[in-house]
Amino acid sequence: MRTTRTHGVFLFGTEAQLVTVEARFEQAEKERTEVVFSGLPDTVIRESRSRLTAALDANRLGLRGGRLFLNLAPAGVKKSGEALDLALALAAAAAVGHFPARGLARTLFLGELGIDGTLHDVPGGLAAAEAAHRAGLTRIVAPPRTAREAALRPELAVYPARHLAEVVQFVAGGGGLEALPPENDDEGTGATGKRAQARLDAIRGQGVGKHALTVAAAGGHALLFLGPPGSGKSLLARALPGLLPTPTWEERLELTRVHAASQRVQGGAVRERPFRAPHHTTSHAGLVGGGSPPMAGEITLAHQGVLFLDELGEFRRSALEALRQPLEEGRVHIARAARHVEFPAAFQLVAAMNPCPCGYRGHPTVTCPCSPPEIRRYRRRISGPLLDRIDLRLELAVPHVHELARAPSEAERACVLVPRILRARARAAQRWPEGSNARLGSDELDRFVPLTGALQRFVERAAERHALSARAVQSLRRVARTLADLEDESDVHERHLTEALALRSGWDEHVLRAG
Repeated sequence: MRTTRTHGVFLFGTEAQLVTVEARFEQAEKERTEVVFSGLPDTVIRESRSRLTAALDANRLGLRGGRLFLNLAPAGVKKSGEALDLALALAAAAAVGHFPARGLARTLFLGELGIDGTLHDVPGGLAAAEAAHRAGLTRIVAPPRTAREAALRPELAVYPARHLAEVVQFVAGGGGLEALPPENDDEGTGATGKRAQARLDAIRGQGVGKHALTVAAAGGHALLFLGPPGSGKSLLARALPGLLPTPTWEERLELTRVHAASQRVQGGAVRERPFRAPHHTTSHAGLVGGGSPPMAGEITLAHQGVLFLDELGEFRRSALEALRQPLEEGRVHIARAARHVEFPAAFQLVAAMNPCPCGYRGHPTVTCPCSPPEIRRYRRRISGPLLDRIDLRLELAVPHVHELARAPSEAERACVLVPRILRARARAAQRWPEGSNARLGSDELDRFVPLTGALQRFVERAAERHALSARAVQSLRRVARTLADLEDESDVHERHLTEALALRSGWDEHVLRAG
């Protein structure tokens, strides 16, 4: 008897965890081979015994009758998924003696196995490559689309394979597989595509809304639009991705790892920032993440992109409250009895809601029947702590017919706004490379937006008049910093704070009217 070892992975959250697959075969006078699993495999892995034996038999790698022991190390961690099929089959075939085990060394094998030996793609190729590199492995063998994704990490040699027979020939020293060339950063940096920008140019009127989008894009600020139906809230929100810069190469790799591990894409790097718009009936786990095993929610799928919550007041209160930590920290923690998992969630929030239950408060032609108590109850669906984390809150009016008939002014066009936004973001990155203005902490605000003299007196008056919390004051300073960046100003002036206050007053004005 001999023990052979090779390597596979399983996914937990958006990360891949390395597994050492150990195989030992005991010859016995039996017609059928007994396959014994250990190492906390889940149901999918346990069911793979029939796929393994069928695939091995179909490729003249039969187990010859006896007992096959398959162990997954580390033994104390529960493993899941079909990505371990190929590693299990190769370890078993080498343990029986069909080829030397030395061909399995320093190599990660992943892929789902069909009963005839065909290899099927599995999610998480990039995450698997990162885990293999950390462990000091040098090669990966995987199905074609999974291999293309793994090849995004240039540190490893990645070999695509379509069939078990090709892999056996390769590990036995017979060649047959060719390594993929690593994918290079062919996108560069700059503005988003013209198609995305065209969404903004198609919107007529709403110059104030476009300005708020510009500020949000330049500083990464969360944004809430209030207004009756037909005011353009959804159109404006969907135009925001067209104002954002294309993701950098490192951001593309991170996006690919997150989405591929969530079974959203396979093969090649993600090229665009995500835009997610979940329905208001989405569950808490669907929005934030959860389940068993834990899966990414919409806020993780919107990582490095935009999360649009239309009809904000209709979402479940518990789901909305769970957004508070991710909005500040850019990640979400999911706790389970045995393990904890952390998902990235550095999304930019854009939300829209009606000003009242019927939706028509402030409409120029439709009368609103809602009473002040009804409006207050409707507004209380959004808690103060969550509202404080939304830097920009703007009231939109229904555009007049003459606004809809005229083309956007030159200053409102994406070809003018995008360069302004890119310059503002470049200035902010020079000053603080760790993040956008929306993520400036107290220490950074004291350095970049110091409150002295007239600025301090203005903030004190605003805090008293509008009942601003400490978090709201910090939010005001962050937006003022972005407004100064858009004007290529090194220092924040009182006019920037004045405009920042105006860009968060929509909700307050509604509350005053409702009262």
